[in-house]
Amino acid sequence: MTTPQRSILVVAHAQRDDAVDAAARIIGFLQAAGARPVLAPDDRAELAALRDDFAGIAALGIDVAVPEIEIAIVLGGDGTILRAAELVRGGTAPILGINMGHVGFLAEIEPDDMVGAVHRAIAGDYRVEERLALSVRIKDITGKVIYSTWALNEATVEKASRERMLEVVVEIDGKPLSTFGCDGMVVSTPTGSTAYNFSAGGPVIWPTVEAIAVVPLSAHALFAKPLVVGPETAVTIEVLERTNGTGILWCDGRRSHELPPGARVVVRRSSEPVRLARLHPAAFTDRLVRKFRLPVGGWRGPSEPGAMA
Repeated sequence: MTTPQRSILVVAHAQRDDAVDAAARIIGFLQAAGARPVLAPDDRAELAALRDDFAGIAALGIDVAVPEIEIAIVLGGDGTILRAAELVRGGTAPILGINMGHVGFLAEIEPDDMVGAVHRAIAGDYRVEERLALSVRIKDITGKVIYSTWALNEATVEKASRERMLEVVVEIDGKPLSTFGCDGMVVSTPTGSTAYNFSAGGPVIWPTVEAIAVVPLSAHALFAKPLVVGPETAVTIEVLERTNGTGILWCDGRRSHELPPGARVVVRRSSEPVRLARLHPAAFTDRLVRKFRLPVGGWRGPSEPGAMA
């Protein structure tokens, strides 16, 4: 009986020379190991225009179906990792991020560790960490669902015109909480809590905490503070009919849809998580300190070896 060839997706930022060179090396490692490297069709076209050796690589969705992908190796920053999550949606492949960007908060590996990380990925020497994702639906004024999507980081309801303000009602599990004017609302996962949510003044949520953050943007209200609700909570943002203008929904900064007055955006936990491949058991505190370059000078450490207090 023939063993099916393993298919491993490589996602690279084609506008970065270092990412292109790294993608070529990784594809060579995969081929040497007997695995089948796979590229997204758009990536293959862009990379093949730069180097001929990318032209014959299998294309995702054409030569290889999403459920056949074993793991996705991503070369880039957080935006490239979010794109990879979009590409493997509907399958079970975890994502291994190699940081070629700036902060690279979602990435597991820095470029200096790339070779060892890729060999471990080929050997299956990693653990899979599931991250809560969001299911997002837009309902029109009649209650009809007019758009459905998902998000790993956040779903944001924003005003479409700079000079206009949105009038919204925030609803939690079918109960109205407050009405106010604002520039928008951010509904974030723990993964996204260090992204837009963080910039908007929302709380950082540890990945092990299953919760959803709700953060108003420049609200005209006395009570419009960030909220943290349970993972099974349904958060609804209704754009009131009296709003003078339209809003827009953005998910992970990648997918958008217009929100007419009266539209309701319903956000809840998705039944399909996003999977990240992890090679090292690094503490989230260490990641925060390293990525945000937080000052920790003066820390003396635990009073006794292994002590927590």
